[in-house]
Amino acid sequence: MPRAVGLLWLLLPGLAALEPLSVGLAIGVASALTGYLSHPRFYCNYVECCPSAGQRLNATALKAQLDTKLFGQHLAKDVVLKAVMGFSNNPSPKKPLTLSLHGWAGTGKNFLSQILAEHVHRAGLRSKFVHLFLATLHFPHHDQIKLYKEQLQNWIRGNVSACPHSVFIFDEMDKMHPGLIDAIKPFLDYYEQVDGVSYRKAIFIFLSNAGGDLINKAALDFWTSGKGREEIQLKDLEPTLSVGVFNNKNSGLWHSSLIDRNLIDYFVPFLPLEHKHVKMCVRAEMIARGYAVDEKIVQAVADEMTFFPKEQKIYSDKGCKTVQAKLDIHEDTVMRDTKPKG
Repeated sequence: MPRAVGLLWLLLPGLAALEPLSVGLAIGVASALTGYLSHPRFYCNYVECCPSAGQRLNATALKAQLDTKLFGQHLAKDVVLKAVMGFSNNPSPKKPLTLSLHGWAGTGKNFLSQILAEHVHRAGLRSKFVHLFLATLHFPHHDQIKLYKEQLQNWIRGNVSACPHSVFIFDEMDKMHPGLIDAIKPFLDYYEQVDGVSYRKAIFIFLSNAGGDLINKAALDFWTSGKGREEIQLKDLEPTLSVGVFNNKNSGLWHSSLIDRNLIDYFVPFLPLEHKHVKMCVRAEMIARGYAVDEKIVQAVADEMTFFPKEQKIYSDKGCKTVQAKLDIHEDTVMRDTKPKG
């Protein structure tokens, strides 16, 4: 307010000569304008703000996006949606929400974490409140673990202090040095505060290929026994998955106190993708590029993918990870034989 009034005097040098009523009116206008510009609703339209304490996620919008963009993962969608909405609607959670997503590459782990980040913070991975760590990029040297632990703690502490609703995504957990992730254990535990900072509104997401073999075997067992894919439930996989990851030296969570102390709320399995799911990915990519869907192209791209087991060829060994590259090869045909949508 004082700055606004001072600026007004500088802009209007003849203001002092005006009648008191005019001066009062001018000051009132400046005060109202300053108040409007500084109002959170106006300010946050142009500068990203941390969500307010009472802000809730839109369950309908999140579910719709997961249903239309994440293919073949009924289990992951159901678990994550319920976990996130329950956490969001809880005015006083006892600990941060901690999810560990497991499955082979290309099954949708990164995609789901991006969708979730966008619903917590509109800018998604571009948000200053969403933090992505890549094991091979941010923690490359085994002999620097002590330094990494200190840096990681300081980074999380500083960012949660700035925004309690911060989101932290740890990718390539299967390449994380054993013991490093335990540095964040105090932040995930059931403490009201740690050194004056509460971490209870934050979200931590771990992404890992570890446990993928266990998930694939369970999915194949269901298929062999004649059971439908959608019959697989979390209870069929989570206990085996958590134990397998805990005992896997290449999981990043090997003998981790996060598992030992039950600080990971859900181990979320991502099932291997079938031929029909790969086709869904191809169609989605064609639409994203602005092309009408040509089923001949869809089939051609899917046929170029490799599947396992060798005899049955049920599941894509790379999920949908190489769909974009495969479609690039057919770009000329797509542009020639299809018309852009709209």
